[in-house]
Amino acid sequence: MTTKENTPAPAKSTTADDEIDLIALAKDLWDGRRTIVKYILMGMAIGLFIALLSPKEYTVQTTMVPQTGQSGGSKLGGLSSLAAMAGFNLDMSSGTETLSPLVYPKILKSVSFQLELMNTPFEIAEIEHPVSLFEYYTEHKKAGVLGNLKKYTIGLPGVILKALKGEEPEVASGGSSELIALNQKQEEVLETMNQNLSLEINDKEGILTLSARFHDPALAAQVARKAQLMLQHYITTYRIQKAQEQLDFIKDRYSEKKQEFQDAQEKLARFRDQNRNVSSALAQTEIERLQSEYDIAFSVYSELAKQLEQAQIKVKEDAPVLTTVEPVRVPLQKSKPNRPLILIIWTFLGGIVGVGIVFGRQFLGSIKERWEEESSRSEESQ
Repeated sequence: MTTKENTPAPAKSTTADDEIDLIALAKDLWDGRRTIVKYILMGMAIGLFIALLSPKEYTVQTTMVPQTGQSGGSKLGGLSSLAAMAGFNLDMSSGTETLSPLVYPKILKSVSFQLELMNTPFEIAEIEHPVSLFEYYTEHKKAGVLGNLKKYTIGLPGVILKALKGEEPEVASGGSSELIALNQKQEEVLETMNQNLSLEINDKEGILTLSARFHDPALAAQVARKAQLMLQHYITTYRIQKAQEQLDFIKDRYSEKKQEFQDAQEKLARFRDQNRNVSSALAQTEIERLQSEYDIAFSVYSELAKQLEQAQIKVKEDAPVLTTVEPVRVPLQKSKPNRPLILIIWTFLGGIVGVGIVFGRQFLGSIKERWEEESSRSEESQ
């Protein structure tokens, strides 16, 4: 009985200790209220500074749905024996390669895509004539107060290293070459464009969202529209590359056989005109030979004309189409900066820093007291 009656006692003691600790914490916060308020005001000042000096940004979004044409059962078969007699063989049975929409963002981020977009001229409000994005970022755009502050604080080591290295030699971009070499300025502009241009895929709804973010609303809309058209072109090029190669091959063969057909037709007509009143067996044999060459040439030529038309239809049918659900439009409201949110975040951070300093001082004070106690005990023991 004595044991059972004494068991609740520790719980009451623990609760009392917890209440004492909470009261002590509240007292520490109240004693350090000046420090907390000071850092809250500092956080508000920093947040207000950043909110007012952050450059405006406008975001344009366009929504698309990828659609791929299906050729179905109208597969293009190989040429008949007439094509074999002409000395070549065509295999049109294989369809075009599929291109997953998951690859589309990689196409948008590819160097060739970004270089083409970078060198496309756009109309910018503060510049009288159209300029490319590369020219704008390297010659016209001025860094703001925050940009210069970041450059000469966090980015100061990079600035010093760049000054020590000196100017790097210009390297040709290699637009028409298989190898692409970029100079430092192009790399910097490329990185900026990768941050300002993005393509997101919604697997559940099956839609693509292209976003462009720039300081000028009209420029953001222009870049988004140009990127949308370029993406359609690049996807189409990759998707129908094989079918296009087959079409080009048929066009070349068609031109050759058309010329052969016209030559055979001309030879037959000329021989008949020259031997109109001749009834010899030799003349009749030559006419039959020329007629046979003409028939073969005409059959191959007509068959290739059909295959050419079918190949052209196949390219059109298999070309992917990005159907626009939400078109590009010039935004009226800025997307960044969110000044109230910036101010709230920095005020909250200032409060956290102030509370941390108050508790840190209390913690250091308790450690100092224990240290002094241990030192005094050690001196007494000696």
